[in-house]
Amino acid sequence: MQTPLSVAVLGAGSWGTALAALVARHGHRAVLWGRDAAGIEAIDQRHENPRYLPGVALPDTLRATTDLAAAMRDADLVLVVVPSHAFTDTLHALAPLRPAHAGVAWATKGFEPGSGRFLHEVAAETLGPSVPLAVVTGPSFAKEVAQGLPTALTVQSDDPAFAGQVASVLHGPNFRAYTGDDMRGAELGGAMKNVLAVATGAADGMGLGLNARTGLITRGLNEMLRLNAAIGGRPETLMGLAGLGDLVLTCTGDLSRNRRLGLALGRGQSLQDAVREIGQVVESVQTADEVMRLADRHGLELPIAEAVRDVLHGDLTPADALSRLLARERKAEYADGLFRQEPEGGA
Repeated sequence: MQTPLSVAVLGAGSWGTALAALVARHGHRAVLWGRDAAGIEAIDQRHENPRYLPGVALPDTLRATTDLAAAMRDADLVLVVVPSHAFTDTLHALAPLRPAHAGVAWATKGFEPGSGRFLHEVAAETLGPSVPLAVVTGPSFAKEVAQGLPTALTVQSDDPAFAGQVASVLHGPNFRAYTGDDMRGAELGGAMKNVLAVATGAADGMGLGLNARTGLITRGLNEMLRLNAAIGGRPETLMGLAGLGDLVLTCTGDLSRNRRLGLALGRGQSLQDAVREIGQVVESVQTADEVMRLADRHGLELPIAEAVRDVLHGDLTPADALSRLLARERKAEYADGLFRQEPEGGA
């Protein structure tokens, strides 16, 4: 039995709440921080997050607060679970409050908006080289984790000991946490799968069938692998939980906000109405731009990701985007091998 740790979970949305509940169920002291006073009170006193996880019972031992300093006090581990657009500000806020021995992990997926930087680059610059860092990612719907259903994730870090610490806090009877040291590849997979889920959702919204959905997933994985090779990530990372696993879940499961966005767009709904109806942050809206900026920087064509970006910008309808993809010239499936970067072309 491992020694219980004190874990500060920052971000009281569905995923932050689910992870905080998981940590508490594993016998650790979990304190969840959020800004919404009414929501935090409901979590702390009634043991439910009525906005994000209605009807899901949370552990009695889980504490919640709007006081960041109180959440951080005596923390052995800090787990950041905020949307990507709030990631940098949250790091700046926690930095002066972090106990000297506490490492920082995050379950945020995406890039820093505007700069397009990977989140581990933002964290290293903000917190300094001496702070252990890790990314928690993989195929995981918050509701299922909160309900205690079986789940597997990966913890990636340049510090093996810290990866092990984070994984040991998360690992339990119904939750498997693997470890690795490819933060860049893991973050790319976690971000890019949201963009590809919009494509499969749109195809399903247009009633194009299971063949089309599977083709988009497979060729989308090809785009992920080629961009991953260009940035120096390892192929096995994207063939595992952080890539293929998360991609399949997000592209096929209707609990995915990004897939639901695609479904709405494919049925003719406007972007604004679809996002308003979903009622939570939909990461792909910003991530599609950052993925394509990264691709342009490395001289890569990513036809599916590009089509999603253009649809989200309103430059193409989903039907036009499909026509553009189908009109591409015939080519070899893997002209230069599975994991080698192709000079041009794509889906």
